[in-house]
Amino acid sequence: MTTPAGSGAGFGSVSWWGLSPALDLQAESPPMAPDSQANTEHGTPELDVLLLGSVDGRHLLRTLAQAALWSPRKFHFYVLENNLEAVARHILFFSLALEDPEKMGLQERSEVFLEVWGNALLRPSVAAFVRAQAERLARLVPEPDRLAEQLPWLSLGALKFRERDALEAVFRFWAGGEKGPETFPMSRLWDMRLRHYLGSRYDARRGVSDWDLHMKLHDRGARVIHTREFRRWRDTGVAFELRDSSAYQLPNRTLASGRLLSHHGERVAARGYWGDIATGPFVAFGIETDDESLLRTSNGQPVKTAGEITQHNVTELFRAMATWGHPSAAPGDPDEVPGEVNGTPEPAAPSPGSFTVHFLPLGSTQTLHHRSCYKGRFQLLYVACGMVHLLSPELGACVAPGGRLIVELARYLVDVRQEQLQGFCDRVGELARAAGFAPQPGTGPSESFARFYKCEDSAPIDAAVDSGILHAETLAPPPELLVPPPEATNSPSEDLAQPLQGQIPLSEPLQLPSESQASLEALAPPTGSQTPKPESLPGPSEIMTSPIS
Repeated sequence: MTTPAGSGAGFGSVSWWGLSPALDLQAESPPMAPDSQANTEHGTPELDVLLLGSVDGRHLLRTLAQAALWSPRKFHFYVLENNLEAVARHILFFSLALEDPEKMGLQERSEVFLEVWGNALLRPSVAAFVRAQAERLARLVPEPDRLAEQLPWLSLGALKFRERDALEAVFRFWAGGEKGPETFPMSRLWDMRLRHYLGSRYDARRGVSDWDLHMKLHDRGARVIHTREFRRWRDTGVAFELRDSSAYQLPNRTLASGRLLSHHGERVAARGYWGDIATGPFVAFGIETDDESLLRTSNGQPVKTAGEITQHNVTELFRAMATWGHPSAAPGDPDEVPGEVNGTPEPAAPSPGSFTVHFLPLGSTQTLHHRSCYKGRFQLLYVACGMVHLLSPELGACVAPGGRLIVELARYLVDVRQEQLQGFCDRVGELARAAGFAPQPGTGPSESFARFYKCEDSAPIDAAVDSGILHAETLAPPPELLVPPPEATNSPSEDLAQPLQGQIPLSEPLQLPSESQASLEALAPPTGSQTPKPESLPGPSEIMTSPIS
């Protein structure tokens, strides 16, 4: 079986990293008016941002790192994902970024982040760090008081109780609650995904990866991705090789996710790797940088690779964020906190309590506007390309008049043809207009993002429904490029999944298969499919089924 170009199969059903460069959300938000509403307690203007499918926190990290360049502001980030594993990764990454510099140096934090974020295999020391952090977070999640004391920037109050239980179960799996490498054999799972994706082209996988890199990613602007690093990631899942290749042996459990599979009419819980195997984690931090010298070329070839640019960008992000978690860090340490530039002191970093990350319940996009605290609240709405189908008038009602909308486009999906990219952009425009947005004037052309603003005279959602303004075709599903990939609709090999042991709730809402599906079929909707309401989440008792034989 040969996977045709344009099928979208390489995108997977779970997104672990972004497919667009990191943004400074303050630069994208509406400018502050002189008489803007201020926090009455601190006298500081607030910025409320709603993010759908940001998956890796890159936009939040860059926004906080650039905050010293703007007027003081208190941030409220509301993050909505379609699986709890992505929520757990958010929490882990922020805990790492705000780690005490005296416990972990800047270089070590940056390297650990890169490996946990983008590598399928980890070094033993990094795997030990993940286990230790997971044990700590598993103890904090069920205790709100201790959580608020130790992680004041984190708010899980909006999650349902069963979602918090499932989140705790995710951390306990990361901590090694199920012992042994065979619990999650990442190398075998990665190879089976490749075989299933490439089919008869598997033996020519190096040629396929070279074609995808040079004829697609390079042509779309990601020329700094080097052939060697892209081949290595396609073959092994290791994107950032910061040490000897033999050091990467242990599976990265943070890339595991659970799904319900149908086997002979019974639902069986399985764990596997269902993420991206086509584009890679190089786009988020590796193709753009503030240091233009890293993008220079020699004889027509970039002098720096995407991996080197990514390491530089992440290091600078963590350097700028050092004072967020620990404002009393020694200012004389050039490796930890910014000092002076050309003899001029840099602006003081905000206090640690100046931002909060709120995680919203799974599948709550269509109900947020029913709560008065969310209706018309957000100055900025960000929607990832895999969540575009959730852009609706109900969601638009949560954005304040004059607020901004940013939609990630599918530019770096290598399985998507050029005509499909144009069709996706057109569909994004249709959904944005139906939600009450108009193209943002004065913005330059961008192939990575589409930018809109909320019309001042947009009709309220209730009035629009009553008057019949909304038609069925307005909320039609997005283009075919984001349909469930073959991995999510065909019968996957038994080697692609591992049976779940114990009562660990799954985070993905699922549906029962039709009776005509006699073979093993993946049931979880992909990132580009609408997630049902969280009430359909299976409980522990529903997961206690016999493993796949």
